[in-house]
Amino acid sequence: MKHKYFFTSESVTEGHPDKVCDQISDAVLDKILEEDPSGRVACESMVTTGLAFVAGEISTSCYVDIPKIVRDTIKGIGYTHADYGFDYLTCGVITSIQGQSPDIAMGVDTGGAGDQGMMFGYASNETKEFMPMPITLAHALTRRLAKVRKESIVDYLRPDGKSQVTIEYDEGVPKRVEAVVISAHHDGVAKMKDIQDDIKKLVIKEIIPANLMDKDTKIFINPTGRFEVGGPQGDTGVTGRKIIVDTYGGVGSHGGGAFSGKDPTKVDRSASYMARYAAKNIVASGIAEKCEVQFAYAIGVVEPVSIMVNTFGTSKISEKNIVKLVRENFDLFPGGIIEKLKLRRPIYQKTAAYGHFGRTENGFTWEEIDMAETLKKAAK
Repeated sequence: MKHKYFFTSESVTEGHPDKVCDQISDAVLDKILEEDPSGRVACESMVTTGLAFVAGEISTSCYVDIPKIVRDTIKGIGYTHADYGFDYLTCGVITSIQGQSPDIAMGVDTGGAGDQGMMFGYASNETKEFMPMPITLAHALTRRLAKVRKESIVDYLRPDGKSQVTIEYDEGVPKRVEAVVISAHHDGVAKMKDIQDDIKKLVIKEIIPANLMDKDTKIFINPTGRFEVGGPQGDTGVTGRKIIVDTYGGVGSHGGGAFSGKDPTKVDRSASYMARYAAKNIVASGIAEKCEVQFAYAIGVVEPVSIMVNTFGTSKISEKNIVKLVRENFDLFPGGIIEKLKLRRPIYQKTAAYGHFGRTENGFTWEEIDMAETLKKAAK
């Protein structure tokens, strides 16, 4: 896309009801993987006023206390008082768990994919994280909003919140911030002017580089006027409803499969991580400025049924040759992906808020660029 245009991405805080569910599901997964690295987990959660519901298909040799995991997760997020309409101490917790279908297990036990589907990975050289700028800034804003709350820099914030960033591009290059939107969950005492002044000073100005802002940049803070009723009290949450927040903010394509609550035999998760790993290393190698990789799998089959690479006209070699490089340098069998990226570890709860990609914390193995030099040499 080579002209002037605007692109917008959003992020949500860890207290957003859908993200609460993602974190509960991944906390259950992590606890099982701690005790049983070969456990099979497909865990779904729902939260609403005063209630958390956990269901799914779990096959494991260990026992985990799911109600305790749920309450500990909710407490860690910050829902610690009944006034919030959702409280880790008093909320009801209902569980409905059964074993994995033997029909699915039959294909997975032999090393095949845990489901059919297509998965995408994306990378761009427009930020140091190799991510699109709109989602990178949106995540940074929500993380800062949570930090301001958790460290009591202001005392009226509550766990829920959203951000949105619009970037103006010129010839495919990000030039400036057109608009910033912050919606911050707050108590009933806070005054609107104080909220706007504090968020502008303590969140937006701390995150958005000054050289990207100008007199025409629009800033909206709690644009409805109030945000007192939030979290599960204000909106029922469900696992897997923030898949664009989890990935690239709407840039590129998405296969439709959510990540949270799924063990790595589910290629919705593991193959998406491998696709990101491949795309990021391709861009880091200098072969292309932007890259999208698609893998497609059939349930129970070890090899992907197709591989696609799109560099949006930025590659130095043909996309056909890049596909060849991917096939030759990345193990795309489900078992190979799990081994290469070390996915049978309890690393997942921290992925469940602020995006699965563009992160440098320990455990995000798919963010490493250790294959960039290999690809660069092979491309020559």
